[in-house]
Order: sequence, then structure tokens, then C-alpha cells
Amino acid sequence: MNASPKSADIIPIDSKKNVPLPLSVYVRQTVDLYLSQLSGHDAVSLHAMVISEVEKPLLEAALTHFGHNQTKAAKALGLSRSTLRKKLDQYGLS
Repeated sequence: MNASPKSADIIPIDSKKNVPLPLSVYVRQTVDLYLSQLSGHDAVSLHAMVISEVEKPLLEAALTHFGHNQTKAAKALGLSRSTLRKKLDQYGLS
């Protein structure tokens, strides 16, 4: 019987094993760590912060993967090309 990790557990990442973990595991682990470091301060705009922290590298990775072809990257991301261009401008990636 395999016990699934609790949200607060740190999951060791062993680069020598080829066992992919869902991105959500890393996001949850990082958000838990961030919240634990607030030292009693309120979290403000947490949703917007997490989205921007995930979205920028997602856009960068898609552009790199598709050789900076915005049409192909937009299609893979499920965005219109104009929406992709707006997001690239938003993150200073244009």
C-alpha cells in the first residue's frame, strides 16, 4: 500500500530517476513553503502572484520549444496569437 505524500511533506526530487511528478505537486510544495515563511504577515494577491510566477516561464518554455514561432506557441498554449502577444508584452518578453 502506497501512502500519498501530505501537502506539507517535501518531496525529494531525484534527477537520476525518471519519474515525472505532476506540476501541481511542485506548485503546492512551493506555495506551502511561501506561506510558511510569511512569519505572521498576511498574504496579499496570492492568486495573481502564483499565476504570474507560473505563466511567465510557461510562455518562455513554449516559445523556446517552438523556435519563437508565436503562432505555434499560441496554438499549443490554447491562446489566440493576439492574447499571446499581450501576455508577452505584460511579462516583458516581446
